[in-house]
Formats: sequence, C-alpha cells, structure tokens
Amino acid sequence: MDGHNSEDSKQNTADMTVFVQNLLQQMQSRFQTMSDSIITKVDEMGNRINELEQSINDLKAEMGVEGSPSPLPPPNQTSDGAKQEEGSA
Repeated sequence: MDGHNSEDSKQNTADMTVFVQNLLQQMQSRFQTMSDSIITKVDEMGNRINELEQSINDLKAEMGVEGSPSPLPPPNQTSDGAKQEEGSA
C-alpha cells in the first residue's frame, strides 16, 4: 500500500504542477493582452493630444492674423484715467 500511496502522491504533484503551469501561462497571456491594450490606448491619447495642440496653434495663428484686440480692456486703464482727471480739476 505504501508504494501505491507514493505513486498517487507523485501523480498528484505532477498534476498540480501542470495545473499551476497552465494557470500561470493563462495569466501571462491575459496580462500581455491587457498591456498591449493599454499601450495602444496611451498612443491614441498621445495622438489626440498632438491634434489638440495643433488645433490650438492653428486657432492662435488665425487670431494673430486677424489682429483683433482682446475683447476685455485692461482692468485699471479706465479707472486710472478718471482718477487723473478728478485730481487735476
């Protein structure tokens, strides 16, 4: 009987080893797939950021070509002029 138990133990160990190896291979495959997916998405985001930067630069260039002044006047220009007039009067 001891020989039979020894063989069962060896077989169980071998089965467990194969199971663990298969499990590790599956995990490695899944992690590789996830890693590839993440890298692809990061690359896509990088491309989108580059496109946004180019669009912003194009808009800046258009605004510069038009030469339109800022829609808001400088904050203290009007009030300083009024104070100078009041003080000199």
